[in-house]
Amino acid sequence: MDRLKAKTKARLARKFRVRKQVRGTAERPRLTVYKSLKHMYAQIVDDSTGQTLATASTMGRDVRDGVKNSGTVEAARIVGLALGRKALSRDITKVVFDRNGYAYHGKVKALADAAREAGLQF
Repeated sequence: MDRLKAKTKARLARKFRVRKQVRGTAERPRLTVYKSLKHMYAQIVDDSTGQTLATASTMGRDVRDGVKNSGTVEAARIVGLALGRKALSRDITKVVFDRNGYAYHGKVKALADAAREAGLQF
């Protein structure tokens, strides 16, 4: 259990170190990612007003029906596509990517690539 606490503590340290630099504005909001063992969540946030502009997760209706297992790379890809479509419908094209302390591979990379494929630029 101590190893799990150490991993979480290290991820949070990376998260706070990055968040000192990365800020979302009205022109370029922040696309942030959170993953648990079962689900994947992503949202676009304008930090200057503290508003969430768009959100998608494996628990959402539009994604839940398209995935068999919500903890996979394919599920993360579908979340990225859904978030990209929602962002473009709200005229958001440029974002700043916040990986939230996670390594940029696997699910996080799949979500980012799918969001780019949907039309977001970062």
